[in-house]
Amino acid sequence: MSKHDEGAGRASVAVHAARAGADVAAGSFRGELEVDHKDGKTDVVTQTDREAQRRVIEVIEASYPDEPVVGEEDDALKAVPETGPAWIVDPIDGTNNYVNGIRAFGTAVAAVRDGDPVAAATVCPALGDTYRVGPTGAVRNGDPLSVSDCADPEAATVCPTYWWDFDQRDQYAAAVRGLTDRFGDVRRFGCAQLELAMVASGALEGTITNLRANPWDTVAGVALIRAAGGTVTDLEGNRWRHDSEGLVASNGALHDELRAAARAIDEGGD
Repeated sequence: MSKHDEGAGRASVAVHAARAGADVAAGSFRGELEVDHKDGKTDVVTQTDREAQRRVIEVIEASYPDEPVVGEEDDALKAVPETGPAWIVDPIDGTNNYVNGIRAFGTAVAAVRDGDPVAAATVCPALGDTYRVGPTGAVRNGDPLSVSDCADPEAATVCPTYWWDFDQRDQYAAAVRGLTDRFGDVRRFGCAQLELAMVASGALEGTITNLRANPWDTVAGVALIRAAGGTVTDLEGNRWRHDSEGLVASNGALHDELRAAARAIDEGGD
């Protein structure tokens, strides 16, 4: 099998699996939910997260039964293998939104080989959007994606992504200050995979964090951005990987300004 054919097959399974998980999530959206807390008052998990992850894994294993799965919930692996094929699953990214009846959530599935994505899908059922990346590029609902061509920081809309705990709120404030000082406007959606997909679609010019993000929150969206012509690095400007410190994603034209804002977070926002 050629690399193209293999990538196409994995892209098809990624979409099928993400849709299956999203269907589970959609079935309970704005309904009665069993909600637990993980590490903090805003770090929530529902029984639906667990059921959606099990459904995603069932779909993956039907085609690739012997490949490891990295997932946010339960006893799935938490680290991406450095060699060979693997799958990365976030059954409901944006669970806090989901619990509060906000439509900005989705199911993300990425196929990786030797740690690098070869296919991915993010399905946001309440928004009616399916993002997909494979050998033929990045699409949303079948339409090709392209990052924004905006090169003027004062005309750009950007986003601080991921989450800073209460003992890191000085960093959260520095991230927002660094962006508002440099760019035209700021958004935050509470769903990292959607925020990354929005950079890929041109709805945002970029998104940043100084934190090491979990692979299930990032890998699918990073693949989308790169396939749509964008740039994703760590804080030092090196190519971003699932184990990188910090994440700077952009349309390319504004990457230096975004990286400066990200690097300033640890310096108090200057």
